[in-house]
Amino acid sequence: MAEAQRNNLQIYDDVAAQWWSDDIRWVRTLKNMVPGRLGWFDKQLDWPGKTVLDLGCAGGFMAEALDDRGATVTAIDPAKDAIAAAIAHAKGLSKDIRYDVGVGEALPYADASFDAVVCVDVLEHVQDLPRVIAEVSRVLRPGGMFLFDTINRNPIARL
Repeated sequence: MAEAQRNNLQIYDDVAAQWWSDDIRWVRTLKNMVPGRLGWFDKQLDWPGKTVLDLGCAGGFMAEALDDRGATVTAIDPAKDAIAAAIAHAKGLSKDIRYDVGVGEALPYADASFDAVVCVDVLEHVQDLPRVIAEVSRVLRPGGMFLFDTINRNPIARL
């Protein structure tokens, strides 16, 4: 079986300098989806005091929202320029979020490190989905929660 290729994620680095500006429609759309996603996630988990991994964080929209909810947040993404934008934005707001560059197939965290892993608009981009799921399982504490969401690929979602 041929190895799957990771989607080209250069687009995240290409817009990193404007990530928080609202100038780019598709990035603004991602930011505007955070409250709706959190509305559902909030029903699943009480965030204060929880250690949470934001897997595929890009420029940090969800990571900052989770930090605002009282979680201790670590976030990871392969787009190094997007991570730099996330670090700069969080620092400007005095947020204590750990940002790392890396991929879901090889998470650089110890076993049972997190109470929850949050993953939005990421799983369709990964090179090896079973490996990512195994890594998520490995870094979750017993009883931990994996919360994920992605945009459906249909005509309504395209609107």
